[in-house]
Parts: sequence; C-alpha cells; structure tokens
Amino acid sequence: MLKYAVGIGVVLAGAAGCRPAPAERLPELVWGEQGIHAGQLQKPRAIALDARDQLYLVDMLARIQVYDLDGRYLRGWRTPASVNGRPCGLSVARNGDVLVADTHYFRVLRYRPDGVLREEATLGGTSGTGPGQFGFVTDAVEDSQGNVYVGEYGANDRIQKFSPQGEFLLQWGAHGEAPGQFRRPQNLVIDREDRIWVADACNHRIQIFLADGRLAACWGGEGCEAGRFYYPYDLALDGEGHVFVCEYGNHRVQKLTCDGVPLASWGREGRGPGELHNPWGLARDRRGRLHVVDSSNHRVQRVSF
Repeated sequence: MLKYAVGIGVVLAGAAGCRPAPAERLPELVWGEQGIHAGQLQKPRAIALDARDQLYLVDMLARIQVYDLDGRYLRGWRTPASVNGRPCGLSVARNGDVLVADTHYFRVLRYRPDGVLREEATLGGTSGTGPGQFGFVTDAVEDSQGNVYVGEYGANDRIQKFSPQGEFLLQWGAHGEAPGQFRRPQNLVIDREDRIWVADACNHRIQIFLADGRLAACWGGEGCEAGRFYYPYDLALDGEGHVFVCEYGNHRVQKLTCDGVPLASWGREGRGPGELHNPWGLARDRRGRLHVVDSSNHRVQRVSF
C-alpha cells in the first residue's frame, strides 16, 4: 500500500536538544506493509540502489526484494540458508552485482541483479579470526579498483580488504573504543577518493580510513544532541560535501558536513509519516532523495532535506 505526503519544513539540528522534535517535514512518500508475501516487508534491515534506480531491500525473512523508486515490487529471492540468522548488509558493485553480508554464515554472497547466485565469487564461509575468515559480517563494499572491504563484529571487530579476485590483502581494527578500533562496524561506504567511511555503531561515531587502513578522521560520540549519535547504523554521501547518518537508537537521520558539523535532522520516534522506529538504513538516489528503511514500522520513507 502506498501513501503520499507533502513536506512543509525542516528541523534544524540542535534546535530541540534531546527532546523529541515535531515532525515538521513530512515525507514525500511512505510505502510498504508488514507481511510475508512478495513485496511485503518484515523488518527490513538494509538497502542499496543500483545504476538503474532500482532499490534492493533485505528483511528478516532473508529475502532480497527489488523495487522501483516509488515502492513498486519488481522481483525477489532468498539467501541459501537463514536458520542461523539473516543478512544485515547490502551494496551494489560496479558491474551491478549485489553484495549481501550473510551475517550469521560468515560470508559475503554475490548475486547477479536477477538473483542468480555467483557461487564462485563468495567470500568467506568459515568462522574465525584468520585472514579470509569472518565473525558476524555486517557489510561489504567495492572501491573504484574492484577491491572489496568487509566489516565484521563479534570476535573480530575489524575490516578486511580483498582483491578483485578475492585474495586477502590486509586488515585493520580490533574490538575497542580507541580511534581505529570498532564496536560493531555496521555499515561501510566508499567515497570518490576511495576512502572507507564506517558507521561504528556501538561506539556511536563515524570513522574514515584510507585504502591502506590508516585512520583519516574520527568524530561523533554518544548522545542525542546535534552532531552526536546513538547507534548509527548507516550512512550515505551526496558527493557535495555532506553525509547523512541514520541512527537506529535516536530514530532519526542527520545531515552533516564531511567534517562532522551538524546541519539538519529529520525524524523522531513514532509510527506516523515523518516518524521512525529503529531505522536501519538509507540510500540516496540521483535526485538527492533519501530512501529511509523504517525497520520496525516495516516500511520505507522517502524524504529530501
């Protein structure tokens, strides 16, 4: 079921401190309904957008479902196994393949856009702390050279880098709170300079790394004030000097400069349009619109700010 709403304003970050802000900007579009049938959603957990403006969503039924930008269902498939747990990360590679962080099976699955699994391109599959082994995989992204970076948490809390052929190249990070360490690196994004942006969820911050693993920046911190975070689960870059951060715990999306200066925020806890309940992810389309995975409301909201 689709519902439409028209925005009428924007919440300036910091204007309301830690108090719930009024939903001053309504979403352009709200779509999705809870269910197990094709096109319905059951706690969607990650989102990715391809070059054809198709949205890929993974939910708690281990389904990857594909929609157009207005929420119309196109196709879908399931991961090979889900008894141990469901995937929590998605991205699209340069050739259009879909990378799925198959979290509880310690691997990254690679699908063609039509849902055909490329078994020969699977990364990992073995639990462990050695090179090429994984803990709980959170996300995988590809840089401009075809190298793949994989985030994981649990025993490892690190990022591993692999060549286009799947060969282990290097790793960095460890469990901890110091700069360069992680407590659940939930989402990864590659910018135009092949730097790796990490939503370091349980440290409530953003970290940025060079392609060789050297730390370039670290900012944020726990809180609900502007510029601080409470379980940042996803982020998106606009290529114009801004980053959007989706906060699972604060039920909002913040817009900041790439140096971490807060500019605006959107959302508050709730069930109505413009309200969020444990949002897991977001994707930005070529028109600058954000598609926000409103997980515990079993839907997606589209907004511009």
